[in-house]
Amino acid sequence: MTSRLTNVLAGLLAAAGLLLANLAQAETWRFAVIGDTPYNSYEEQELPLMLDDIAAENPQLIVHAGDFKDSRMRCSDQLFLERRALFDASRVPLIYVPGDNDWADCHQLTAGHYDPLERLQKLREIFFAAPRSLGKRTIAVERQPGAYPEQLRWRLGPVLFVSLNVPGPTNNWGMGAKPGAEYLARNPQVIEWLEQAFAKARREQAAAIVIVMQANPGFKHYAACLGHAGYRQLLDTLRRETLGFPGQVLLIHGDTHWRRIDQPLRDPVSKLPIANFTRLETFGYPLVGWVKVIVDSEQAELFRFEVHPHQRR
Repeated sequence: MTSRLTNVLAGLLAAAGLLLANLAQAETWRFAVIGDTPYNSYEEQELPLMLDDIAAENPQLIVHAGDFKDSRMRCSDQLFLERRALFDASRVPLIYVPGDNDWADCHQLTAGHYDPLERLQKLREIFFAAPRSLGKRTIAVERQPGAYPEQLRWRLGPVLFVSLNVPGPTNNWGMGAKPGAEYLARNPQVIEWLEQAFAKARREQAAAIVIVMQANPGFKHYAACLGHAGYRQLLDTLRRETLGFPGQVLLIHGDTHWRRIDQPLRDPVSKLPIANFTRLETFGYPLVGWVKVIVDSEQAELFRFEVHPHQRR
Protein backbone atom coordinates (compact mmCIF):
# COMPACT_ATOMS: atom_id res chain seq x y z
CA MET A 1 0.00 0.00 0.00
CA THR A 2 1.44 3.37 -0.99
CA SER A 3 2.00 6.06 1.60
CA ARG A 4 -0.48 8.28 -0.27
CA LEU A 5 -3.26 5.67 0.00
CA THR A 6 -2.36 5.10 3.64
CA ASN A 7 -2.72 8.81 4.31
CA VAL A 8 -6.11 8.93 2.53
CA LEU A 9 -7.42 5.99 4.55
CA ALA A 10 -6.11 7.51 7.76
CA GLY A 11 -7.86 10.78 6.91
CA LEU A 12 -11.14 9.00 6.20
CA LEU A 13 -10.91 7.06 9.44
CA ALA A 14 -10.18 10.27 11.37
CA ALA A 15 -13.15 12.02 9.75
CA ALA A 16 -15.40 9.07 10.53
CA GLY A 17 -14.19 9.07 14.12
CA LEU A 18 -14.88 12.80 14.45
CA LEU A 19 -18.38 12.32 13.01
CA LEU A 20 -19.11 9.51 15.45
CA ALA A 21 -17.77 11.59 18.31
CA ASN A 22 -20.02 14.51 17.35
CA LEU A 23 -23.02 12.19 17.07
CA ALA A 24 -22.23 10.73 20.47
CA GLN A 25 -22.05 14.20 21.99
CA ALA A 26 -25.26 15.42 20.35
CA GLU A 27 -27.56 13.32 22.50
CA THR A 28 -31.04 14.01 23.75
CA TRP A 29 -33.01 12.66 26.68
CA ARG A 30 -36.71 13.12 27.49
CA PHE A 31 -38.77 13.03 30.63
CA ALA A 32 -42.39 13.91 31.42
CA VAL A 33 -43.74 16.00 34.31
CA ILE A 34 -47.17 15.59 35.93
CA GLY A 35 -48.62 16.49 39.31
CA ASP A 36 -51.67 17.48 41.37
CA THR A 37 -53.61 14.58 39.89
CA PRO A 38 -55.84 12.55 40.14
CA TYR A 39 -58.24 14.66 42.21
CA ASN A 40 -61.59 13.05 41.34
CA SER A 41 -63.18 10.08 39.59
CA TYR A 42 -62.83 11.73 36.16
CA GLU A 43 -59.11 12.19 36.61
CA GLU A 44 -58.79 8.66 37.97
CA GLN A 45 -60.25 7.43 34.66
CA GLU A 46 -58.21 9.77 32.49
CA LEU A 47 -54.79 9.47 34.13
CA PRO A 48 -54.10 5.94 32.78
CA LEU A 49 -54.93 7.23 29.29
CA MET A 50 -52.60 10.18 29.74
CA LEU A 51 -49.85 7.85 30.96
CA ASP A 52 -50.33 5.86 27.75
CA ASP A 53 -50.07 9.08 25.72
CA ILE A 54 -46.86 9.91 27.54
CA ALA A 55 -45.45 6.42 26.91
CA ALA A 56 -46.14 6.85 23.18
CA GLU A 57 -43.67 9.78 23.19
CA ASN A 58 -40.92 7.45 24.49
CA PRO A 59 -39.60 9.41 27.47
CA GLN A 60 -37.08 7.73 29.75
CA LEU A 61 -38.94 8.83 32.89
CA ILE A 62 -42.11 10.35 34.36
CA VAL A 63 -41.95 12.61 37.42
CA HIS A 64 -45.08 13.13 39.55
CA ALA A 65 -44.54 16.28 41.63
CA GLY A 66 -46.94 15.35 44.42
CA ASP A 67 -50.60 15.51 45.49
CA PHE A 68 -52.12 12.33 44.10
CA LYS A 69 -55.46 13.17 45.72
CA ASP A 70 -57.75 16.05 46.58
CA SER A 71 -57.25 17.36 50.12
CA ARG A 72 -60.81 16.31 51.03
CA MET A 73 -60.33 12.67 50.04
CA ARG A 74 -59.62 10.23 52.86
CA CYS A 75 -55.94 9.42 53.36
CA SER A 76 -56.76 5.73 53.67
CA ASP A 77 -54.48 2.75 53.15
CA GLN A 78 -56.84 1.64 50.40
CA LEU A 79 -56.44 4.89 48.48
CA PHE A 80 -52.65 4.78 48.89
CA LEU A 81 -52.60 1.24 47.49
CA GLU A 82 -54.85 2.26 44.60
CA ARG A 83 -52.47 5.08 43.70
CA ARG A 84 -49.51 2.73 43.92
CA ALA A 85 -51.25 0.33 41.52
CA LEU A 86 -52.06 3.20 39.17
CA PHE A 87 -48.45 4.38 39.09
CA ASP A 88 -47.11 0.83 38.74
CA ALA A 89 -49.28 0.40 35.63
CA SER A 90 -47.21 3.07 33.86
CA ARG A 91 -45.16 1.67 31.00
CA VAL A 92 -42.54 4.34 31.74
CA PRO A 93 -40.58 4.42 35.02
CA LEU A 94 -42.36 6.85 37.34
CA ILE A 95 -40.97 8.71 40.35
CA TYR A 96 -43.40 10.22 42.83
CA VAL A 97 -42.76 13.04 45.31
CA PRO A 98 -45.06 13.38 48.36
CA GLY A 99 -47.40 16.37 48.53
CA ASP A 100 -49.29 18.01 51.39
CA ASN A 101 -52.60 16.40 50.39
CA ASP A 102 -50.90 13.02 50.67
CA TRP A 103 -49.72 13.36 54.30
CA ALA A 104 -49.34 16.82 55.89
CA ASP A 105 -53.04 17.72 55.51
CA CYS A 106 -54.38 14.30 56.46
CA HIS A 107 -55.27 15.63 59.93
CA GLN A 108 -58.28 17.44 58.43
CA LEU A 109 -61.67 15.94 59.30
CA THR A 110 -62.65 15.57 55.64
CA ALA A 111 -59.39 13.66 54.98
CA GLY A 112 -60.05 11.21 57.82
CA HIS A 113 -58.43 13.00 60.78
CA TYR A 114 -55.25 10.93 60.53
CA ASP A 115 -51.92 11.55 62.22
CA PRO A 116 -49.79 13.16 59.43
CA LEU A 117 -46.57 11.52 60.60
CA GLU A 118 -48.23 8.09 60.61
CA ARG A 119 -49.51 8.74 57.07
CA LEU A 120 -46.05 9.84 55.92
CA GLN A 121 -44.64 6.61 57.30
CA LYS A 122 -47.30 4.66 55.40
CA LEU A 123 -46.30 6.47 52.20
CA ARG A 124 -42.73 5.38 52.83
CA GLU A 125 -43.81 1.77 53.27
CA ILE A 126 -45.91 1.73 50.10
CA PHE A 127 -43.98 3.99 47.70
CA PHE A 128 -40.38 4.17 48.96
CA ALA A 129 -39.60 0.75 50.41
CA ALA A 130 -37.04 -0.08 47.71
CA PRO A 131 -34.38 2.04 45.95
CA ARG A 132 -36.14 2.09 42.60
CA SER A 133 -38.86 3.94 40.73
CA LEU A 134 -42.44 2.84 40.27
CA GLY A 135 -43.85 1.54 36.98
CA LYS A 136 -43.77 -1.66 34.93
CA ARG A 137 -40.15 -0.84 34.15
CA THR A 138 -38.07 0.66 36.92
CA ILE A 139 -34.87 2.58 37.30
CA ALA A 140 -32.54 2.57 40.28
CA VAL A 141 -32.56 5.56 42.62
CA GLU A 142 -30.48 6.56 45.61
CA ARG A 143 -32.40 7.23 48.83
CA GLN A 144 -31.28 9.65 51.51
CA PRO A 145 -29.88 7.56 54.35
CA GLY A 146 -31.77 7.70 57.61
CA ALA A 147 -35.34 8.71 58.36
CA TYR A 148 -36.29 10.32 55.03
CA PRO A 149 -36.10 7.62 52.30
CA GLU A 150 -38.63 9.55 50.18
CA GLN A 151 -35.85 12.00 49.29
CA LEU A 152 -34.16 10.57 46.21
CA ARG A 153 -31.36 11.10 43.71
CA TRP A 154 -30.92 9.66 40.25
CA ARG A 155 -29.23 10.44 36.94
CA LEU A 156 -30.51 10.87 33.39
CA GLY A 157 -27.78 11.54 30.86
CA PRO A 158 -25.87 14.68 31.89
CA VAL A 159 -28.50 15.68 34.46
CA LEU A 160 -28.59 14.92 38.18
CA PHE A 161 -32.09 14.77 39.71
CA VAL A 162 -32.91 15.27 43.38
CA SER A 163 -36.33 15.04 45.04
CA LEU A 164 -37.27 16.84 48.25
CA ASN A 165 -40.11 16.30 50.70
CA VAL A 166 -41.28 19.93 50.78
CA PRO A 167 -45.10 20.12 51.03
CA GLY A 168 -47.25 23.17 50.38
CA PRO A 169 -48.58 25.55 51.34
CA THR A 170 -46.15 26.35 54.22
CA ASN A 171 -43.68 23.44 54.22
CA ASN A 172 -45.70 22.11 57.19
CA TRP A 173 -44.35 24.93 59.35
CA GLY A 174 -47.17 24.61 61.85
CA MET A 175 -50.00 26.80 63.09
CA GLY A 176 -48.11 29.37 65.17
CA ALA A 177 -45.36 31.94 64.78
CA LYS A 178 -42.79 29.32 65.79
CA PRO A 179 -42.19 26.19 63.71
CA GLY A 180 -43.56 22.83 64.77
CA ALA A 181 -41.51 19.78 65.73
CA GLU A 182 -42.05 18.00 62.41
CA TYR A 183 -40.71 20.94 60.40
CA LEU A 184 -37.73 21.34 62.74
CA ALA A 185 -36.82 17.66 62.26
CA ARG A 186 -37.32 17.47 58.49
CA ASN A 187 -36.11 20.82 57.17
CA PRO A 188 -32.41 20.32 58.09
CA GLN A 189 -32.53 17.01 56.22
CA VAL A 190 -34.06 18.74 53.19
CA ILE A 191 -31.33 21.40 53.21
CA GLU A 192 -28.56 18.83 53.64
CA TRP A 193 -29.89 16.66 50.79
CA LEU A 194 -30.12 19.70 48.49
CA GLU A 195 -26.61 20.86 49.33
CA GLN A 196 -25.23 17.36 48.82
CA ALA A 197 -26.92 17.18 45.41
CA PHE A 198 -25.28 20.40 44.24
CA ALA A 199 -21.91 19.22 45.56
CA LYS A 200 -22.32 15.93 43.71
CA ALA A 201 -23.36 17.73 40.51
CA ARG A 202 -20.28 19.95 40.67
CA ARG A 203 -18.00 17.03 41.51
CA GLU A 204 -19.32 14.94 38.61
CA GLN A 205 -19.46 17.94 36.26
CA ALA A 206 -23.15 17.43 35.57
CA ALA A 207 -24.56 19.77 32.93
CA ALA A 208 -27.64 20.44 35.04
CA ILE A 209 -29.46 19.64 38.22
CA VAL A 210 -33.24 19.09 38.37
CA ILE A 211 -34.95 19.56 41.74
CA VAL A 212 -38.42 18.12 42.24
CA MET A 213 -40.69 19.01 45.14
CA GLN A 214 -44.40 19.61 45.64
CA ALA A 215 -44.60 23.08 47.19
CA ASN A 216 -44.64 26.41 45.43
CA PRO A 217 -42.20 28.28 47.72
CA GLY A 218 -43.46 31.75 46.78
CA PHE A 219 -40.69 33.31 44.70
CA LYS A 220 -42.45 36.66 44.27
CA HIS A 221 -42.89 37.14 48.01
CA TYR A 222 -39.35 35.91 48.66
CA ALA A 223 -37.92 38.51 46.27
CA ALA A 224 -39.83 41.19 48.21
CA CYS A 225 -38.51 39.82 51.55
CA LEU A 226 -42.08 38.81 52.45
CA GLY A 227 -41.79 35.07 51.92
CA HIS A 228 -43.16 32.52 54.36
CA ALA A 229 -40.66 31.52 57.04
CA GLY A 230 -41.15 27.85 56.15
CA TYR A 231 -39.35 28.37 52.83
CA ARG A 232 -36.76 31.00 53.74
CA GLN A 233 -33.81 28.71 54.44
CA LEU A 234 -34.65 26.52 51.47
CA LEU A 235 -34.76 29.46 49.07
CA ASP A 236 -31.61 31.02 50.55
CA THR A 237 -29.83 27.71 49.96
CA LEU A 238 -31.28 27.29 46.48
CA ARG A 239 -30.21 30.79 45.46
CA ARG A 240 -26.70 30.45 46.88
CA GLU A 241 -26.12 27.04 45.31
CA THR A 242 -27.53 28.12 41.94
CA LEU A 243 -25.25 31.16 41.80
CA GLY A 244 -22.29 28.88 42.53
CA PHE A 245 -23.22 26.22 39.97
CA PRO A 246 -21.88 26.47 36.39
CA GLY A 247 -24.70 24.46 34.81
CA GLN A 248 -28.46 24.81 34.49
CA VAL A 249 -30.87 24.46 37.42
CA LEU A 250 -34.48 23.39 36.86
CA LEU A 251 -36.95 23.40 39.75
CA ILE A 252 -40.13 21.39 39.23
CA HIS A 253 -43.08 21.85 41.59
CA GLY A 254 -46.87 21.76 41.74
CA ASP A 255 -49.12 22.98 44.56
CA THR A 256 -50.76 26.12 43.13
CA HIS A 257 -52.17 24.51 39.95
CA TRP A 258 -50.83 27.16 37.58
CA ARG A 259 -48.87 25.58 34.75
CA ARG A 260 -45.94 27.86 33.93
CA ILE A 261 -42.30 27.98 32.88
CA ASP A 262 -40.38 31.06 34.00
CA GLN A 263 -37.31 32.42 35.80
CA PRO A 264 -38.56 33.73 39.18
CA LEU A 265 -35.38 33.41 41.27
CA ARG A 266 -33.56 36.75 41.44
CA ASP A 267 -30.00 37.79 42.17
CA PRO A 268 -29.90 39.51 45.60
CA VAL A 269 -27.62 42.29 44.30
CA SER A 270 -28.80 43.06 40.75
CA LYS A 271 -32.42 42.01 41.44
CA LEU A 272 -32.42 40.48 37.95
CA PRO A 273 -33.53 36.90 37.22
CA ILE A 274 -30.74 34.38 37.74
CA ALA A 275 -29.98 33.28 34.18
CA ASN A 276 -29.24 29.60 34.85
CA PHE A 277 -32.40 28.99 36.90
CA THR A 278 -35.77 27.91 35.50
CA ARG A 279 -39.01 26.99 37.27
CA LEU A 280 -41.54 24.53 35.83
CA GLU A 281 -44.90 24.28 37.58
CA THR A 282 -47.05 21.32 36.60
CA PHE A 283 -50.60 21.18 35.36
CA GLY A 284 -53.07 20.74 38.22
CA TYR A 285 -56.78 20.26 38.88
CA PRO A 286 -59.08 21.17 37.16
CA LEU A 287 -56.75 21.07 34.15
CA VAL A 288 -55.19 17.76 33.17
CA GLY A 289 -52.00 17.64 31.16
CA TRP A 290 -48.28 17.03 31.13
CA VAL A 291 -45.05 18.69 30.06
CA LYS A 292 -42.31 17.00 28.09
CA VAL A 293 -38.82 18.15 28.98
CA ILE A 294 -36.16 17.54 26.35
CA VAL A 295 -32.53 17.58 27.42
CA ASP A 296 -30.44 18.50 24.38
CA SER A 297 -26.68 18.53 24.83
CA GLU A 298 -26.23 20.62 21.66
CA GLN A 299 -28.27 23.56 22.97
CA ALA A 300 -26.84 26.24 25.24
CA GLU A 301 -30.07 26.33 27.26
CA LEU A 302 -30.01 22.49 27.52
CA PHE A 303 -33.75 22.21 28.35
CA ARG A 304 -36.63 22.46 25.87
CA PHE A 305 -40.28 22.20 26.91
CA GLU A 306 -43.36 20.88 25.13
CA VAL A 307 -46.75 21.47 26.79
CA HIS A 308 -49.39 18.74 26.30
CA PRO A 309 -52.93 19.46 27.55
CA HIS A 310 -54.73 16.13 27.90
CA GLN A 311 -57.52 15.52 25.41
CA ARG A 312 -60.56 13.82 26.93
CA ARG A 313 -61.53 10.60 25.15
